[in-house]
Amino acid sequence: MIDPRKLTEQPDLVKEHLLRRNASEELHASVDQMVKLEWRRRVMIQERDHLRADRNTLSKQIGQLMREGKRDEAEEVKARVGNEKARIAELETKLEDLEQTKRDVVMSLPNLLHPDVPAGKGEEDNVVLRSWGDVPNIEAPQAHVEVGEGLGLLDLDRSAKLSGARFAVLKGGLARLERALVNFFLDTHTGEHGYTELMVPYIVQRPAMEGTGQLPKFENDMFKLSQPVNGDDAFLIPTAEVPVTNLHREEILSHEQLPLRYCAFTPCFRAEAGSAGRDVRGLIRQHQFHKVELVHVCTPEDSEAEHELLLSRAEDLLQRLGLAYRVVLLCGGDTSFAAHKCYDLEVWLPSQGQYREISSVSNFVDFQARRMSMRYRPPPRDGGKPSKPTAPHTLNGSALAVGRTVVAILENFQQPDGSVRIPECLHPYMGGLTELRPAD
Repeated sequence: MIDPRKLTEQPDLVKEHLLRRNASEELHASVDQMVKLEWRRRVMIQERDHLRADRNTLSKQIGQLMREGKRDEAEEVKARVGNEKARIAELETKLEDLEQTKRDVVMSLPNLLHPDVPAGKGEEDNVVLRSWGDVPNIEAPQAHVEVGEGLGLLDLDRSAKLSGARFAVLKGGLARLERALVNFFLDTHTGEHGYTELMVPYIVQRPAMEGTGQLPKFENDMFKLSQPVNGDDAFLIPTAEVPVTNLHREEILSHEQLPLRYCAFTPCFRAEAGSAGRDVRGLIRQHQFHKVELVHVCTPEDSEAEHELLLSRAEDLLQRLGLAYRVVLLCGGDTSFAAHKCYDLEVWLPSQGQYREISSVSNFVDFQARRMSMRYRPPPRDGGKPSKPTAPHTLNGSALAVGRTVVAILENFQQPDGSVRIPECLHPYMGGLTELRPAD
């Protein structure tokens, strides 16, 4: 969440960022609502504290009056204390309700944007920063669905019989290719870059989804379980970002622990409620897909450097695979709700004659950490005084979306005879296969 102090002390700054995001009038009104709520909170706290002080003074008077034999006066003071006690309780209840209202409002507001984020309303306004690799020259390229079905290794008809649209069955060498990509991505980051690999739950409770920003705004895009899990609403994870980033929720880390760098392979589940009719057939936009996620937790001072490092990790995988791609800086209108700044990596798809997203690499600064009450203790200040715990920065990136990488390999390395060349970096994981050929 945004620092609540910024909302109440610098509302015009927050509104400026909402303008850059092309946010709704409702969200602009939420900022004004926060200012009014904070004013009401301060008025009530002032009244409560005054009543508490008065009650303490009067309570002392009661004993004195009783000792002096002034019982009637003591009873009057007791009645006044009782009234003030009731009013204090009423104010406490109202303050609790007000704090919840404030939290609901602040949880609905998106993150502030980095100064480098360009102006724009949608993906057409994103800025291409650089490109890598040569786009393959393929005469009449087939789409990945035709390539996979031609090999007899992709079965969408039977997956539809099992689960309906936006699912797939991979067979033989294609199933092995997906597994090879997962192991290649994990081995690269654990073996070469020192990431800690995690295996995490695929079902999380509501607070975890709120912590990373999927809820409350995007609940319709999630798969919610019909029954609570351990007494709370539960959801299938839309990405490993949710359980991995929440790993240290409500903890205070030491500065010596940072940066933390995690990687995790998980299936991901998305209802895709907002994408009706888009990429229904094939592997690009599915209800269930696989991804290797990278998550960094770091100090604010290291945040931007960690973002560039995270981007370089995802780029390195695409370069080893030999896939042409470009790096795009997302504009304000296309930057996700929780992100402060986001790069997309887009891989070339010959059948579409365009680049398509294969990874998003985002810096959330302290937005997620505040939502999940994750803090760290900076080094002691001058004189050795302990520092006050503060929110670290969180970042994540797909390295990579496995299904979309399979799509890119099928399309970019298709051969005239219908076979598909497998990138050399995957050969050790393919059990001797160097190309995909039609199934027997």
